[in-house]
Amino acid sequence: MKQFRPAPGDRRAGIRRGARAGRGLPGSPAARLVAALAALVAGLVVVLVPTVASAAPVCKVDYTVNQWQGGFTASVRLTNLGSAVSSWTLRWTAGTSQQITNAWSAQVSQSGTTVTATNASYNGSLATGGTAEFGFQGTWSGSLTPPSDYYLNGVPCGGTSSPSPSPSPSPSASPSASPSPSPSPSPSPSPSPSASPSASPSPSPSPSPSPSPSTTPSTGCSGSGLVVCSGFEDQSGTPSGEWQVSTPNCSGSGTATIDTSTAHSGGKSLRVNGGGNYCNHMFVGTTKNVSAIGPVVYGRMWVRHTTALPANHVTMITMADSRDGGKDLRIGGQGNALQWNRESDDATLPEQSPAGIALSAPLPTNRWVCLRFQIDTSQQAMRTYLDDQEIAGLRVDGTPTQNVDAQWLRRTTAPRPTTFRLGWESYGSDSDTLWYDDVALGSSPVGC
Repeated sequence: MKQFRPAPGDRRAGIRRGARAGRGLPGSPAARLVAALAALVAGLVVVLVPTVASAAPVCKVDYTVNQWQGGFTASVRLTNLGSAVSSWTLRWTAGTSQQITNAWSAQVSQSGTTVTATNASYNGSLATGGTAEFGFQGTWSGSLTPPSDYYLNGVPCGGTSSPSPSPSPSPSASPSASPSPSPSPSPSPSPSPSASPSASPSPSPSPSPSPSPSTTPSTGCSGSGLVVCSGFEDQSGTPSGEWQVSTPNCSGSGTATIDTSTAHSGGKSLRVNGGGNYCNHMFVGTTKNVSAIGPVVYGRMWVRHTTALPANHVTMITMADSRDGGKDLRIGGQGNALQWNRESDDATLPEQSPAGIALSAPLPTNRWVCLRFQIDTSQQAMRTYLDDQEIAGLRVDGTPTQNVDAQWLRRTTAPRPTTFRLGWESYGSDSDTLWYDDVALGSSPVGC
């Protein structure tokens, strides 16, 4: 029987078809190599595509406003809900008719409707759950609306969706492209999971340098030249010894006690319950020789009180001025803001105009606040600080400034304090409860 032989061309085609069919066989080395490369490429695609995650809230802001016609003050409490920070910047949008004039416990600036608050030197570090408080004063017209779009260090406080950082595509995942054809059972694609994208885009970007400490020379009682320095730790019951109750002119319902339940440091503070109307005042004065302090008198105290400064005139600190007939040099409030007052002629600093008051600041309530001042006894020069931020409206530099110190400079003789008393006096019906602690007075600067 005649054997059939394919033509030469047919034989070559059959061989090529067989080779192509052989490459598709699941068990062949070629098939395994193709599968491995396909898996590798798919893995690289997964690594390089950024994912979208919903960021958790990073902060909470409590905003409390006290307003009157044309003006307002705001107290802001910032709570850090994210990772600890060594400094912070809080940004928000204000109403179009609002303009901030001054601030305390933070550096606050405004550009158009964008307001930016940056921590002071002493309150920049916030642990998770930590809080910082600051405030500001401003003017408004039309309507006064509270802000809502807060950003902490550039991140929305409420935690909106944002792309998680693209992992650096670390193309060390170049497939070691010479897959040895040896039919070893697993071609072990060489990009050993170094394809896990160096997964720490270290979330804590090596914390920015901690804010430099306050430049004020000394705190506590460590400063030289301090004549008065007391945390009332040696006191009990009614003030005695170095501190004496004093109710000049008349006395009424005001009281002064050493409080063991509220203190800035240690376990005690001086508590004053000051009543409304002139005779219901209460003061506690030091027995130390204040007239020996100079040529500049530096004072510092921590104050806490419960009721916002009223529109009417009140006094919290008095110093008898031997160069003004023993009349008092006074620190208190009027127009809802801090002020200096001179008993002899009722001059105020700043002047009681809307523009002058806007350059002062209220005294925050229900928290400890550091109040500092300096009085030059050789020339008319005074400065006042609230939580280490100078209050522009409470500054005297010898050059008259409209709405600030022109009235004050009518008297050219520099004051010479000889006493120092803490308490409360109201010239209307306003009352308050105050605590004083860590009080210092001396010839050298003393800080908070």
